Amino acid sequence: QVQLVESGGGLVQPGGSLRLSCAASGSISSINTMGWYRRAPGKQRELVATATSDGSANYADFVKGRFTISRDNAKNTVYLQMNSVKPEDTAVYSCNIYYPTQQRTFWGQGTQVTVSS
Repeated sequence: QVQLVESGGGLVQPGGSLRLSCAASGSISSINTMGWYRRAPGKQRELVATATSDGSANYADFVKGRFTISRDNAKNTVYLQMNSVKPEDTAVYSCNIYYPTQQRTFWGQGTQVTVSS
């Protein structure tokens, strides 16, 4: 089993910055993809960004140029640096870890991000 714990959410003003962290513990496979997803009220969960264990990153169009995903493989932690945030970025942000060889996905509980003045 794998446990994922997110942190760093909160209230931020439009145009501000926030950094989310997600630490994984338990049975960690060295080959994996870690990602951030979000779910806004009344909407479906959507991909924000993913990062593979070999260094590739992928972003949703609506965060390109504003958000940056990064990893510390030694700490089994993934980060999401959120800059120039907008009210429409308000959502619960959840991280996951995916093992392609086992086709298994584990999810964290999520952290609330609210962008408001």
